[in-house]
Amino acid sequence: MLGSMSKRREKPADQCPTIENRKAFHDFTIGETVECGMELVGTEVKSVRGSQVSLAEGWVMAEFAPLRLNLHGVHIAEYPPAGRDHQHVPLRIRRLLAKRREIEKLAGLMQAKGVSLVPLKIYFKNGFAKLLVGVGTGRTKGDKRQVIAKRESQREMDRALHRRR
Repeated sequence: MLGSMSKRREKPADQCPTIENRKAFHDFTIGETVECGMELVGTEVKSVRGSQVSLAEGWVMAEFAPLRLNLHGVHIAEYPPAGRDHQHVPLRIRRLLAKRREIEKLAGLMQAKGVSLVPLKIYFKNGFAKLLVGVGTGRTKGDKRQVIAKRESQREMDRALHRRR
């Protein structure tokens, strides 16, 4: 039968992993965000699907000449079933894919003092690995304490309202 070939089934959204950089929200005040594609090799994609990624030490560098975005310091673990001959380098510099205007905008924002481009989240969209990059301004110790105090007071107010009902 010619018509009975099986079609490739899409994985449900809940089976595709989302790797988040929770440390970034603690250390930085995140402003604007941009979604970028990632240039990965086959074994890297398999490791990302298996959630074998560490975003905590990563950062993004935007360059004007040549115009590009690079992902540094993100550890994507080796994929053991691939064997020794077909492995990738876990801490290599990876190219990010974005529109020209977005790269120019991010490179311009990076010129300001105290501004960093921070990888926030890796997820899959239509079968492609995507990286959410945020423009982050570093927080001082006092800023972190204020944010924690504000969050705690909001929780207390929410608890009190919930008890009242």
